[in-house]
Amino acid sequence: MIDKQHLLRAFLARLERDLDVITRAALLARDEAIDEESRAESKWDTRGQEAAYLAEGQAKMAAELTEAINLFRELDVSPTLPPDPIRAGSVFVVKQPNGEMNALVAPRAGGTEVTLNGKTFTVVTPTSPIGREVLGKRAGDFITMTVRRKPQPFEILSTD
Repeated sequence: MIDKQHLLRAFLARLERDLDVITRAALLARDEAIDEESRAESKWDTRGQEAAYLAEGQAKMAAELTEAINLFRELDVSPTLPPDPIRAGSVFVVKQPNGEMNALVAPRAGGTEVTLNGKTFTVVTPTSPIGREVLGKRAGDFITMTVRRKPQPFEILSTD
């Protein structure tokens, strides 16, 4: 059984590292955009403008990561009894053809992965295809996912 508080802290640490990296990249791009050497030498010279667009995109990514971090801090990962259905904050395991998928249901940062105790856990959002399928399900239930254009059943092995 996984300690969900420990798992949540691992995801928060990962998101905070990602935020630090993207913030530094945005600052570097901003500095490049306003640097005197980036001033256009002709109407076809777009280095400064490209750096400004890059800085803007990275700033938006930083804002999204900040929002995700705040939502993770508010996420209720308190233990539930096994018959409780999967909800935001639940950890579940799905049997797939190539092994098992360990996942945490969270409102943002879908696809983010951390490894804890030798197992990789992936964030699944309620709006993702698998998130929509697992919400409300319990261990032993099956979900249907399309793989190579064919619907396939996947068993939910456990929930917490």
